[in-house]
Amino acid sequence: MPVLKDDVDKPIAICLMGPTASGKTALAATLYEQLNVELISVDSAQVYREMNIGTAKPTAEELLQLPHRLIDIRDPANAYSAAQFRDDALLAMQEINTVGKTPLLVGGTMLYFRALEYGLAPLPDADAGIRQQLDAEAAEIGWPAMHARLRQVDPVTAERLQPTDPQRIQRALEVYELTGEPLSVLQQRQEEVELPFQLVKLALMPSDRAALHARIEQRFQVMMQQGFLEEVQKLFQRNDLHSDFPSIRSVGYRQLWQYLKGEWDLPLAVEKGTTATRQLAKRQLTWIRNDDSWQKIDTNIKNLHDEALKVIKNHPI
Repeated sequence: MPVLKDDVDKPIAICLMGPTASGKTALAATLYEQLNVELISVDSAQVYREMNIGTAKPTAEELLQLPHRLIDIRDPANAYSAAQFRDDALLAMQEINTVGKTPLLVGGTMLYFRALEYGLAPLPDADAGIRQQLDAEAAEIGWPAMHARLRQVDPVTAERLQPTDPQRIQRALEVYELTGEPLSVLQQRQEEVELPFQLVKLALMPSDRAALHARIEQRFQVMMQQGFLEEVQKLFQRNDLHSDFPSIRSVGYRQLWQYLKGEWDLPLAVEKGTTATRQLAKRQLTWIRNDDSWQKIDTNIKNLHDEALKVIKNHPI
């Protein structure tokens, strides 16, 4: 099967986005069987080795049948940015296209998809001194109060962040301290980039929110049965990791880490992990709903695979 092309002769790349537990992997497996594609993971947690159960990463056996690029490419102690993802994904896409196949990018990390398509705003590097100052202030007054401070200088960014999201609140305040300008304003100055691919963008959109929440709760319980706590415990026992690492701040890992630190009992950690997963799904759905460039497919329809194939073969950009 030849690689798909659009009317301006740019090769096609397929993007499959959806909230957690919406069935992206199952659909990707069907597309892999029926199309001449190679898969690229778009998941900010699956890039890390030793983090398998809690990220719902395909098993080693599954990866033999359904290979993914950009899985297990970082140690949890090494941060991985959206800019690094964009570079790695573009290289993988070009390699896949060179051998006559179509890239199929599958995942739920919204920032990675946005970085791939639009590039990244030029932002200042991290400043250790300012971060220490912000951490000290947060220790004194709490992150909700820091969130209120952010709302005064950058209400747009504050609106999209939870008061319990210290990593992003800290970064937004740090950017303001370094530049004197809100993060939201700097992001609007994003450099124009030309993507050497035309994207066919499919978004899974579950219409039954209650069913999605039930799947999320069930999946978290299954992960616990599969040894999720033991997986986090092995990370906890390493002397080079702590709760501020992006890897450990991943949904589920963060909550079980707090249990291991003695801050919560296990039932509460599981409850909060499940709640955080639902909140992640809600943010993903909101992002999809507000972006008209994605072809939205209801996951509750019977012919989901056929509908996805129809969109891809028509590739309306």
